[in-house]
Amino acid sequence: MPVTFNIPSGLREFTGGQRKVHVEGSPATLADALSALWAKYPGVRDRIANEQGQIRQHINVFIGEEDIRYTGGLMSPLPSGSEISIIPAVSGG
Repeated sequence: MPVTFNIPSGLREFTGGQRKVHVEGSPATLADALSALWAKYPGVRDRIANEQGQIRQHINVFIGEEDIRYTGGLMSPLPSGSEISIIPAVSGG
């Protein structure tokens, strides 16, 4: 079953305006799913990951309702049909 990414408005220019992007196959981890997303939409990578391949500090990623910071980061397991939300941090001043 495909994994679905919820794409925030600031990244939709890199996904052809799509709010939801489906990654086919059965990625076992978040890292696998992100690799598939980046293969399909390479412009998204640099906005989500840093030069070392880690999620940028100002980006929050959730698998379902679980923050990946508490589930294993990039090695977080993905149940079949998972929904992944990418949420840029909001700050003000």
